[in-house]
Amino acid sequence: MSMRRIVVVGNGIAGLTACDSLRSAGFDGELTVVGAERHQPYSRPALSKALLHDVDGNGGGGLQAHELPAPTHEATELLGVSISGLDVDTRVVRLDGGGELPYDGLVIASGSRAKRLTATEGTGGPRHAGSDRQLTLRTIEDAVTLKERVASRPSVVVVGGGPLGMEVASACLQLGCDVTLVSDVQPLTRQLGDHLAGIFATAAARQGLRVVGGGKARLIGSGAGTRVALADGTELEAELIVTAIGDEPNIDWLAGSGLVVGGSLRVDTRGRLRPEIVAAGDVASFPTRRGVQRVPLWTSAIDQAKVAAVGLLQGDAAPELNFQPYFWTEGFGLSLKAVGFTPLVGAPDYCEPGEGRESMLLRWEDKEGSGTAAAINYRIPIPKLRRLADAGPGALRPAEPVRLR
Repeated sequence: MSMRRIVVVGNGIAGLTACDSLRSAGFDGELTVVGAERHQPYSRPALSKALLHDVDGNGGGGLQAHELPAPTHEATELLGVSISGLDVDTRVVRLDGGGELPYDGLVIASGSRAKRLTATEGTGGPRHAGSDRQLTLRTIEDAVTLKERVASRPSVVVVGGGPLGMEVASACLQLGCDVTLVSDVQPLTRQLGDHLAGIFATAAARQGLRVVGGGKARLIGSGAGTRVALADGTELEAELIVTAIGDEPNIDWLAGSGLVVGGSLRVDTRGRLRPEIVAAGDVASFPTRRGVQRVPLWTSAIDQAKVAAVGLLQGDAAPELNFQPYFWTEGFGLSLKAVGFTPLVGAPDYCEPGEGRESMLLRWEDKEGSGTAAAINYRIPIPKLRRLADAGPGALRPAEPVRLR
């Protein structure tokens, strides 16, 4: 069947990349993108980095740091519109509030949403706490609210020791807040492994971050305000509570479609769920060298969307995804870039000191013969970091000169 109408559900980086890739691959038909947010696509990583800091020195706080270039794909954009369902047999996307979009091809890039803590109100049962009890950081509106709240330098409890929680904690400390971070294990251990996590833990402690364990957290609301209660009985009070406990894929609208299996949206190596339906970004689980995974990273969404767009148009003739993770985070005076799969076990196989304090280039060998490379406060182009991950330290040395006879 010829594809003359393609609908893209989701206007984040995966949806934007899919639209651009479809056009680059030669699709000149009717392209419609539907986004639940009212904004043009923007950089989510910037929300917990530059946007929370006063990077321009005059109180602006990097308010343009999240902006991306204006789209050039010339798709019909339906922004601020949610999807209520999908009929795969009639090939129709149903819009919340009425209306339908027929399609020949469909790109599912509906992303994910922030998880929230369960709250207990007085003697009542558990429920999910609203935004008045806890802040999450997922959208521009979340970032602006958080920035406004921390301006008065409140005491802050951050629940979650992953990259987002650590970035928020670092920003709040830099802005003069007293910050406690709740994490059952050393922060960043589950994402990076003990060695890299230890470097961040040392830097965070030096800047005054308090880390508290104690088991699963929940919120307790009462007339006196809201507290974080841990499973071991510890209770923490603060003027501001920020939750950073992960995300959940936006797949509710796919109920009854038959596409969700075992609670996940599993695509093949070309991003396909069916010949006429592909998925990419935070919403999708896809094959990697470490099994089928959902990898909610910015560059992962871009890589997946490029492959899925071509897979939709070319089917089996399209190239397969050859995924190599790229991750970066900033906080506590450290900037980390990592290429390859994490978390990492043990100390690195290679370490090269850089210029300045806590500057180093690291590499771990893996069972497949390649590895993972990480740069901490170390200036190195990303392509060269990728070569270090793939080929080892020899990739850092200049090639031998050609000798003419």
